[in-house]
Amino acid sequence: MYGERRTREPTQTTVTIIPIRRECNTVLKTNMASCTGMVLRALTVLKPAARHCSRQRTSVFIPRRFSHGARSSLYEHVREGYSDKPELDMRGVCEETDKVIANVENRKGDLRGDDVRKIVCVWQELQAVRTEISELEEQKRHIAETVKALVTKNDKKALASLPEYTQALQKGRAIRNRLNQLYPKETELDQEHYGRALRLPNTSHPDVPVGDESQARVVELVGQKPEFDFKPRGHVELGEQLGLIRQRHLAHVSGHRSYYLRGTGARLQTALQNFALDTLQRRGFIPMVVPDMLKGAVFEGCGMPPNAHRSQVYSLDPARFPDLNLAGTGEVGVAGYFMDHAVNWADLPVRTVCSSTCYRAETDTGRETWGLYRVHHFNKIEMFGVTADETGRESSQLLEEFVSLQKEMFSALELHYRVLDMPTQELGPPAHRKYDIEAWMPGRNSYGEISSGSNCTDYQTRRLNILYEREDGSLQYAHTVNATACAIPRTIIAILETHQTKEGTVRVPRALQPYLGLEVIEKPKYTPLKYIGPNQSNRPPRPAPKTR
Repeated sequence: MYGERRTREPTQTTVTIIPIRRECNTVLKTNMASCTGMVLRALTVLKPAARHCSRQRTSVFIPRRFSHGARSSLYEHVREGYSDKPELDMRGVCEETDKVIANVENRKGDLRGDDVRKIVCVWQELQAVRTEISELEEQKRHIAETVKALVTKNDKKALASLPEYTQALQKGRAIRNRLNQLYPKETELDQEHYGRALRLPNTSHPDVPVGDESQARVVELVGQKPEFDFKPRGHVELGEQLGLIRQRHLAHVSGHRSYYLRGTGARLQTALQNFALDTLQRRGFIPMVVPDMLKGAVFEGCGMPPNAHRSQVYSLDPARFPDLNLAGTGEVGVAGYFMDHAVNWADLPVRTVCSSTCYRAETDTGRETWGLYRVHHFNKIEMFGVTADETGRESSQLLEEFVSLQKEMFSALELHYRVLDMPTQELGPPAHRKYDIEAWMPGRNSYGEISSGSNCTDYQTRRLNILYEREDGSLQYAHTVNATACAIPRTIIAILETHQTKEGTVRVPRALQPYLGLEVIEKPKYTPLKYIGPNQSNRPPRPAPKTR
């Protein structure tokens, strides 16, 4: 999805770290063997959350914000019984801690090596508590069987004088008291574990460049830069002259970074949407209409927590609409469709395309304040794929397919563009690898991002419980891939600025002509609206009162 490098970078949750309750080992490697064993046991399929948490729910108060400062909508969603717990790959984190630390520190965000070590320590402590609980519960069952046998064989008077009966009761009480201490401890550690571990980003592909945006690697240049015998105009100037775009005098109507498309401008949006949808449906994509408003758990499961520091997500009034947020990309809505479901093996890979309105807060208000490049709302066609994970190559191959489709569509629109392999600091939390496509925009005299495509491997599926069912009936975590097919405003920028003429008209790309019904975009015959509001030097007089 386009804009990711501007929109996802601030969505790391800020966490204040405090010491955990039990001193953890200073040298983590000494405990790796025991940690791995406990992790293997924990990585079995979890029971539904409602049953898993029922015993703690009766005796322990669960605050909405964890003791170390981070709130997890996804964990609260699980606590309420809607989904199973996210099954994070803690085995990899424990066994390759140094590798995880290097990956975290190469990415953008506030997570650092000490945070990873703390995650491992909390996980080890949680596993130790669970192991002790399991052993005590087994002893408790054995004692119950012993007591039952004694009661069956002896009358009540004889029981009181039996040492083994008295000892069993005493041991049972001691175990019960210890379990009453451990159950709240397990709940507290479980909360802290998810509050910390859910912040971990995905792994990075070994070929991904390390560093910031300047380290992006150009994979391919497609087409030629357009040449003009005049100074090319920007899209706002062209759009205003041709009656396509209005951004002026809107601060009191819809606020900054908003816009209207009118006439051929509105038709151009519809044409681009239909062009992209038709192209992808011919390739077997299933069309979908998705909700614009979704719960915070879905955002967090996708790697975009709405309650993060400087989040780009719009949240509705919590007093009236608790935990509802406006989606910044169709990816969130489609991921929510697959959440807590398994795809049949025969249907893989599932290719979905959706058209949706996207809403982004764009808190970095000092950048691109004018024009359609960075706006609060826009329409976008999004590709989303769910693949198997049998060979480890399925999702990489699907990402290459999505990028190939992007190139096909942008070439059909006769644009000059480049494909970039994005570096670690531009991946965002969920992406294992990400390609951006930047089109040449003559009015800006620079390349501008018009799309991106990401392989999220099992990052989203482990958090959102998206699986596939093998032919033998077994379940396996799927992989997800997403890519922009057409982000309308930025594609309009590229088309207007690339195909403009000296006369101020715009030539319509041949592939788009059947959808738009035009070969050239010309100035409309109707007269533009005249602004009559305040704050102008030559304001026309107001109407005189009517005479009766």
